[in-house]
Amino acid sequence: MLEREVSRIIKGINTMDGAGVNLKRLIASPELNMLDPFLLLDEFSSNDPNDYIAGFPPHPHRGFETITYILNGKFRHEDSKGNKGFLEDGSVQWMTAGKGIVHSEMPEQSSGLLKGFQLWLNLPREKKFIEPTYNDIPSNKIPKINIPGGSIKIIAGSFKNIKGPGEPHTEMSFYDILLEPNKDFSISIEDEWNGFCYVYEGQLNSNKILSSGSLGVLSTKGIFQCTSGNKRSRFLLVSGEPLNEPVARGGPFVMNTKEEVLQAFEDYKLGLLG
Repeated sequence: MLEREVSRIIKGINTMDGAGVNLKRLIASPELNMLDPFLLLDEFSSNDPNDYIAGFPPHPHRGFETITYILNGKFRHEDSKGNKGFLEDGSVQWMTAGKGIVHSEMPEQSSGLLKGFQLWLNLPREKKFIEPTYNDIPSNKIPKINIPGGSIKIIAGSFKNIKGPGEPHTEMSFYDILLEPNKDFSISIEDEWNGFCYVYEGQLNSNKILSSGSLGVLSTKGIFQCTSGNKRSRFLLVSGEPLNEPVARGGPFVMNTKEEVLQAFEDYKLGLLG
């Protein structure tokens, strides 16, 4: 049986975004520019409100989707369409920026602790200018399935015929998996899809060892198999169908050409986003 291997290990970089939020960047870093269709992966994790309380004041996006998964803490968001939402422990905000929107994401202190992730998912060329939408997903709407030695939360995609609530415009799956110590786990992933495993607690043993804070880029065929270390392990397992299209980036805009990015900046300046 063909197995997916960890082909690269990414440690990421510590950086700052928004109005001064300290975070760790795994994708869109010098080590890993992108993993088609995934444009960016950030982890924010701190017990010190000074690291995150300034948040992300109003800023624009166009051309992709943002998936914000909050493990601990609270986020309040608003946008230029008048939408408002409130994320709490275990919830997800799925925003499709489409043709453009201006929004803010402001964390609120929760016993000092804030921990979570933001993933950027590219939109195909024909959907870059669809209408912006939000899907706020509370924790009780995310299926949690017991597996031997642990559990799996299905944020997007399906597992054992149970579908997650995420509705991506690009085919992908997004799981949050917990394994008790020294437990085996295997899962099939669509052939030719790009995928990664990010360990945020404990350790995983595959063909390579992934320690906490490490992202493993997976090969593109076969079943992914791993074993947890001698402590409880938690990790994200994400995979998606590559778009194989040109990518032009400019800060908060991701299009197919440089000219389209320049037009996005002009539209934002003219107040045409959202």
